[in-house]
Amino acid sequence: MTSNISNPSEIAQPLPVRSILQEYYRITKPRVVGLIMFTAIAGMFLAVPGMPNPLTVFLATLGIGLSAAAGAAVNHVLDEEKDAQMKRTRNRPIPTGRLETGPALIFACVLAGMSMIILSVTVNVLTSLLTFASLIGYAVIYTVFLKHATPQNIVIGGAAGAMPPVLGWTAMTGELSSDAFLLFLIIFCWTPPHFWALALYRHLDYEKAEIPMLPVTHGQKFTRLHILLYTVLLVAVSIMPFATGLFGLPYLAAALILGVIFVAFAIRLFRNYSDDLSRKMFRFSIQYLATLFAVMLFDHYLSIILTF
Repeated sequence: MTSNISNPSEIAQPLPVRSILQEYYRITKPRVVGLIMFTAIAGMFLAVPGMPNPLTVFLATLGIGLSAAAGAAVNHVLDEEKDAQMKRTRNRPIPTGRLETGPALIFACVLAGMSMIILSVTVNVLTSLLTFASLIGYAVIYTVFLKHATPQNIVIGGAAGAMPPVLGWTAMTGELSSDAFLLFLIIFCWTPPHFWALALYRHLDYEKAEIPMLPVTHGQKFTRLHILLYTVLLVAVSIMPFATGLFGLPYLAAALILGVIFVAFAIRLFRNYSDDLSRKMFRFSIQYLATLFAVMLFDHYLSIILTF
């Protein structure tokens, strides 16, 4: 009996366990989830006048992080076909075949189930329900419908991405708050200029994949104008927590400085576009959000210290 395989090297070799685990880790979008968890933790610390319960912080962070990771994994599964067409995403684990959709979807469901159990049993039901709603909003409503239906997909779908500080807040207090809503508004207004900056220098990818991102449907100049308008709106919204008394002068100073830099990027992008400038604005937008929330924590605890 002879073998039909002429070259043993042609036999597909299974990935080692460590490599498989790395691929599962990759589909959770760890950098995105890291920013989500940071803003959620900030919401937890800002929700209470002193130090929150460490165990509750740990369990809430774990539950929210697992849900975000589950949403990212579902996004990878549902976007397999589109990801394969785009230069930015074609090397992801599922389009390349390093992971199959079935096991990846099971993995996402396990993460989601663990998240709901942790949050509902050890934190509170409200946080569990809001986290689940955010998961459905991102993984299903945005990924399946909005992303492919309207150039305003990022604006509408941004509501799910803006929820982490609200989830952190409810994890500590068990109730919704107008202060938490201000944190939500900041991320909600931040999302369009952040993502459209990426979409500008990746517009050929989106056009090839037939995804109706704003630069594809309305052109670069229209998109750059809306980036500028949303950035100005973001700066105005970022001042609101000072106006309501949630934060003090250190926060106001930082919000204004960061806002001026962000608006300067948007003005330069509007007047004299380049892919390099768009990339720089995209990277700065991430630094902007992380720094702004870090300053919130600094201001919050500085005001507590000064009261003693």
